[in-house]
Amino acid sequence: MKLGIVGLPNVGKSTLFNSLTKAGALAANYPFATIDPNVGVVAVPDARLEALGKLYNTKKVTPATIEFVDIAGLVKGASQGEGLGNQFLANIREVDAIVHVVRCFEDGNVVHVDGSIDPARDIETINLELLFSDLEIIDRRYQKIHKQAKMDKTLAKEVDLIERLKAHMEDGKMAKNFEVSETDEDEQIWFDSYNLLTAKPVIYAANVAEGDMADDGANNKNVAAVRELAMAENSEVFVVCAEMEQELSELDDEEKKLFLEDLGVESSGLDKLIAASYSLLGLMSFLTAGEDECRAWTIKKGTKAPQAAGKIHTDFERGFIKAEVVNYQDLLDCGSLSAAKEKGIVGMEGKEYVVQDGDVILFRFNV
Repeated sequence: MKLGIVGLPNVGKSTLFNSLTKAGALAANYPFATIDPNVGVVAVPDARLEALGKLYNTKKVTPATIEFVDIAGLVKGASQGEGLGNQFLANIREVDAIVHVVRCFEDGNVVHVDGSIDPARDIETINLELLFSDLEIIDRRYQKIHKQAKMDKTLAKEVDLIERLKAHMEDGKMAKNFEVSETDEDEQIWFDSYNLLTAKPVIYAANVAEGDMADDGANNKNVAAVRELAMAENSEVFVVCAEMEQELSELDDEEKKLFLEDLGVESSGLDKLIAASYSLLGLMSFLTAGEDECRAWTIKKGTKAPQAAGKIHTDFERGFIKAEVVNYQDLLDCGSLSAAKEKGIVGMEGKEYVVQDGDVILFRFNV
């Protein structure tokens, strides 16, 4: 999974990125501190893997991963060359979802580019810049094909799609709210190929002061504004204190647990972001286990066994025969795979089996 982090300058974007990835991206109290896009890969914490590793006395535990891409803070007019943000938007066109960091804390020592804290205004500023950037993409495509469309019926159909999409976006509406024809497969293929930023799902990271963490921002009016906006557009929200996450990133697991307990906080920002990402994108993990390696694999909910096998290797999907499946908890309770088989709780599943979260699977295949 790949997530792109966006936001205005000085909202805590790079501080959050640092804490999530421990990549040491430059964070400073002035706009445009992040000049180059920073990329960091983090492991998805999964207690199930550790337990399986002990059960199998495995040589290697490999968690699922998330790749974060952090770009320079965007400002009003970025799409017309203001600031440095727009030139980096290409770096996040390939992401699965956008993490939009919104400042919800008051601090006179940290300047706000617009002089005050207003989440609704800040979100609109970023959305407009993403929208302008998308319009540039579809304009370019339009210029390339509209003359040829007079001679080519297929291109004429795409031109019609672009004209409708352009009118929709020029009206200030996000690409995700555009209705692609359900009966025309070509339209969906073209729409997806434009890789529009405003078509991507969004997770809002409401960045608060440490004192707002214990009640998950319940008494913070700025967080309430972000939640209201997110609900209207079916986006996810999680409350985070980027400064606190920075401190957490320097502690070991036991110290981290005690630190969170002292603050009355249940989950770290990374845990919250992972939960929000998996929920928004409809993702889950199945597991493979053995003496050599225990590993988590991220798939979409509703994925059938052959396609899940293809996540491991295309040959597994091509030559799929059966999937030997046992629930993770059942396997742990039995103490071994052979004991689980004796109890009759290991299933031999075929091509129509829909993989469940926490399934431990051994694929049988032949190519």
